[in-house]
Amino acid sequence: MSIISNSLKRIKPSPTIAVTQKARELRAAGNDVIGLGAGEPDFDTPNNIKEAAIKAIKDGDTKYTAVDGTPALKKAIVGKFKRENKLNYSTDQITVGTGGKQVLYNTFMATLNKGDEVIIPAPFWVSYPDMVLLAGGKPKIVKCTEQEGFKLTPKKLKKVISKKTKWLILNSPSNPTGAGYSKKEIQNLSKVLIKNKKVNILSDDIYEHVKYDNFNFFTIAQIPKLKNRTLTMNGVSKSYAMTGWRIGYAAGPKDIIKAIRKIQSQSTSNPSSISQAAAVEALNGNQGFIKKRAKAFKERRDFVVKSLNDIKGINCLIPNGAFYVFPSCKGLLNKKTKLKTDTEFVQKLLVKSNVAVVQGSAFGLDGYFRISYATSMENLKKAMNRIKSFCESIN
Repeated sequence: MSIISNSLKRIKPSPTIAVTQKARELRAAGNDVIGLGAGEPDFDTPNNIKEAAIKAIKDGDTKYTAVDGTPALKKAIVGKFKRENKLNYSTDQITVGTGGKQVLYNTFMATLNKGDEVIIPAPFWVSYPDMVLLAGGKPKIVKCTEQEGFKLTPKKLKKVISKKTKWLILNSPSNPTGAGYSKKEIQNLSKVLIKNKKVNILSDDIYEHVKYDNFNFFTIAQIPKLKNRTLTMNGVSKSYAMTGWRIGYAAGPKDIIKAIRKIQSQSTSNPSSISQAAAVEALNGNQGFIKKRAKAFKERRDFVVKSLNDIKGINCLIPNGAFYVFPSCKGLLNKKTKLKTDTEFVQKLLVKSNVAVVQGSAFGLDGYFRISYATSMENLKKAMNRIKSFCESIN
């Protein structure tokens, strides 16, 4: 009799982490692998944020804190929402977790009952469905096509809502596609949600500041009639290059925040006191570097998109946020190339050309692959040359 729980059998390991680990192993074996799988900014954490953490250590700020965040960090988060999103929250409407991932996990564990449905537009971040399954819920996957810009439409949303629907997840700008919902698109989805009053919205805004081409970020909690049904998740990992500091946060209804705190009190308890002190400085300190880094990401995006679209058999939309592209490789899946799936494509690319990317099927849409351009231009130039040579060799 197996000691492993049945709930664990419902899920699979993260494909993106698996690709990153495989690239590390190949590098350790002496292979010149370029990893384009990890969603991690290659920039360093700004010095003012590091100094705030050092000061916290020197000041002895090294003890347990309140389970779901220090008063100082919650106050900084309240200020962020008011300043940047014109949203007013009190500190008891704020929760802080060990990364945005924990906040999402806590939310599902705290709110889902067996059979509750969670609408997840695909392509989706790989962890959404598995978190829902672990919590006993049922992922309701809605495929959003390239022709739709990989975005959920009101018509599809209306069709998929049922009596069992508890949550809708919206991720804008998106991982893996970089697609961002405009204010008008959010408003059109909101018309459907306002009529369906039992549906809650989980807005994953982690890439809020990584945006291009005058894209104006708008979050669904800014729709007054939906604010009290929306949990807005964000964090410092992407915008502030603080992935290893592990600080995520959310704002929403008091009852949900209280339930999340209860879950966290019996799992990790509080996030690192040092990381929280650093996050206070991140949110309250100078924000000027964010636009400069977004400009660098845009230059990389433009180069990668052009390079991919110059390859026969590859087609790539231009994303307006995040640091990913989601090109189609359908033109290379045929009898001539002897490749049948996107998984076979990325596996052969890694073996033959030492470039690590992630198959689109891991994100819920077959025939595509995800590239993270959160790496140096030097690496991207080498990678694009290798991808082009690989595609030409099989074409």
